[in-house]
Amino acid sequence: MPLFLHSLSLKLLRLKNSAIIVVFLSFLLIVSTIAYELEPDTFGSWFNALYWVLTTMSTVGYGDFYAHTAAGKALTMVIYVFGIGLLSLIIGKIIDSVAQFHRQRRAGKLTYSGRQHLVFINWSKKAKYAIEELLTISPAAQIVLIDETDQHPYEHHQVHFVSGDPSSGDILVKAGISNAKSAIIFADNRIDEPSLADGKSLLIVSSIESLAPQVHTTVEIMQEKHIPNFKHANVNEFVLSHDAVARLAVRSALNDGSAEIFSQLLSRQHGADVFPVPVSPQWRTYEDAFLSLLKQGATLISDRGDMSINTKLQEPIPQHAKLFMVCDVEIYKKITKGV
Repeated sequence: MPLFLHSLSLKLLRLKNSAIIVVFLSFLLIVSTIAYELEPDTFGSWFNALYWVLTTMSTVGYGDFYAHTAAGKALTMVIYVFGIGLLSLIIGKIIDSVAQFHRQRRAGKLTYSGRQHLVFINWSKKAKYAIEELLTISPAAQIVLIDETDQHPYEHHQVHFVSGDPSSGDILVKAGISNAKSAIIFADNRIDEPSLADGKSLLIVSSIESLAPQVHTTVEIMQEKHIPNFKHANVNEFVLSHDAVARLAVRSALNDGSAEIFSQLLSRQHGADVFPVPVSPQWRTYEDAFLSLLKQGATLISDRGDMSINTKLQEPIPQHAKLFMVCDVEIYKKITKGV
């Protein structure tokens, strides 16, 4: 008998999860039906028999139902021998499946199926700070991180990880690139040669453009001379890796306190920030928008990249204008709620 049970256990362990579920449900239904047929007066209904079988298998045993006949008690022993082991196997499989899911998630093997998420490519300290800043700005944001490491570098329930070569179409598809809102490509800091780092970034951008040209792409570029190549690849925006830091340092040296201004504008965690503002139907000219926002505690600074609108306040606001203002978060919320 022990040899038979051991052999049966090994066979059950080799079964697929779906087959084990079928065996478990079949055992449950058959035993419940037999129990009700053996002692209909004891249980009163088939559902009560099912309830008794489940409480017996789980070793809870409330005592509100129990077998009275010899046949019923024999069935109880069958449940003890086979049912409890089968239920334990089911629980073990569930725990193993959950553990396997988390292992695959940490290893970046799972496919992301969400929409309107942001894709971050190449892990680095800059990517880490960018993720933290984004989660501060938009706590509900969903992020997919692609990197060639084999372990999730930033454990967070809103950060999904995909392991692999980000220039590969299969990896980008796993990251849900076609349904993404935007993608940010950081220079690979594992590559010492700047030209090679830019070459890899350019290859990644080309792959994204071929799969999802509608996705907004922002790229960190190591060398300024490569900008025309990225423009040719239809990159929406680019950031020179060392350019911003160098310029900020010069401004700080020439104008005491200016670095703090730029730091605030670069991070929404402190002070004022740059926000887009919807164009109100009541605004005909830039002056209308400027004065309206000023009364509410905000300053209009640009239309897209044009920061000279204060010199043409009398001009009408174009139909496809995209205005930006400087203010704090609370004022931004009040303005966008009222526009």
